[in-house]
Amino acid sequence: MTKKLFIKSYGCQMNVYDAERMTDVLKPIGYSVTDRPEEANLVILNTCHIREKAAEKVYSELGRLNREKIKRTGKDNQMILAVGGCVAQAEGAEIVRRAPYVDMVFGPQTYHRLPEMVARAHRDANVVLDTDFPVESKFDHLPEPSAPNGYSAFLTVQEGCDKFCAFCVVPYTRGAEFSRPTTQVLAEAAHLVAGGVKEITLLGQNVNNYHGSCDDGGEWSLGRLIHEMARIDGLSGIRYTTSYPADMDDELINAHRDVEQLMPFLHLPVQSGSDRILKAMNRRHSSGDYRQIVARLRSARPDLALSSDFIVGFPGESDKDFEKTMDLVREIGFVQAYSFKYSPRPGTPAAAEPLQVSEAVKSERLAALQDLLNDQQLAFNRDCIGKEMNVLLERPGRKPGQLVGRSPYMQAVQVNAPESLIGSLVTLAITDAHGNSLSAHLGSAPTGPFVSEKRAIA
Repeated sequence: MTKKLFIKSYGCQMNVYDAERMTDVLKPIGYSVTDRPEEANLVILNTCHIREKAAEKVYSELGRLNREKIKRTGKDNQMILAVGGCVAQAEGAEIVRRAPYVDMVFGPQTYHRLPEMVARAHRDANVVLDTDFPVESKFDHLPEPSAPNGYSAFLTVQEGCDKFCAFCVVPYTRGAEFSRPTTQVLAEAAHLVAGGVKEITLLGQNVNNYHGSCDDGGEWSLGRLIHEMARIDGLSGIRYTTSYPADMDDELINAHRDVEQLMPFLHLPVQSGSDRILKAMNRRHSSGDYRQIVARLRSARPDLALSSDFIVGFPGESDKDFEKTMDLVREIGFVQAYSFKYSPRPGTPAAAEPLQVSEAVKSERLAALQDLLNDQQLAFNRDCIGKEMNVLLERPGRKPGQLVGRSPYMQAVQVNAPESLIGSLVTLAITDAHGNSLSAHLGSAPTGPFVSEKRAIA
């Protein structure tokens, strides 16, 4: 009998990829996906521990789902309720204590064992808790991915982190850095393209520190991997995220110059413009290092646009430290950014720091930073007006006759076009700019993966 599976993913793109692979793992034992949790036999909350109060949101959702689970007690369509991902890894025992009605709790490195966990959940009355870091790589035990659902896809190539930034829980929830073998990555990429995917985003906590083993016993860097992926016939776009500034090597920078399929957009988190705060964060770069890396990237690819992450109100951050962040933003210029108030994460060094910044000050600084970043984003979008860009149209828009795609610079682009163009790479002439998107009309015939003429857009 076919059983129904519902997965709700929080947070990063890697959780989206993990959810797809969980579906692949559970398909052989009879589970098919539903978008309605109330009809699911297995509900998985695939959690993220990065955002503030992430765990509390999970408990709130669990309480709502438990009411549905109680309704089905003793019936044929009973619900198994599971918590996976980084909150499960970090707070597994606490989840069991606070939500004893949960049937399964598992970390992000163990979902290849889901069929065994489900069998145990049916068999045993006690909760199934699987948050140990396994010796084996989960990727060695995952089935071949199912056919992709769209024209762009995520592909995890690296997991874990060895950097131990003072504010971050990733080393404790995802474990040590691990890079998938090159043959495994290329095979999955080829499978995606054969299924109709035109654009692939390579994922990793420190994706640009990828060092995958290859058949000759050596290792490839991310730059080498991108060069090889570009040989896949039918793959028109390559992206990667998230990058660590100190791991931007020459081979990867040169890939931005040489690989036409590599998008002219890079998410490169800096976190702060103050060297004193960067040192307190245990970041392995200075503000000067970051500026030099950006200069080298822009020399290699003049039309490269940057996105970044910022944390304001880190313990001990002074007004002078914050102003150095504002100076860096004004100097570099970012077309997108994610900015947050610092929030303590249990078990991280920064959480124990005595010089915590008040919420009022953090809010004031965040508002000023976001105003500046929003102004830069809107100015960049407006500068795109009158230019032509090659855009992969992926889905219908909200209005009749409208299609939506992503520009090379990650802006959403709306255009009136026939539905037959979904999945096509088309040249669009940008006609209008908004805060987070662009409007366009159909332009000339496509001349390449991105913009026909490489030029800076500033």
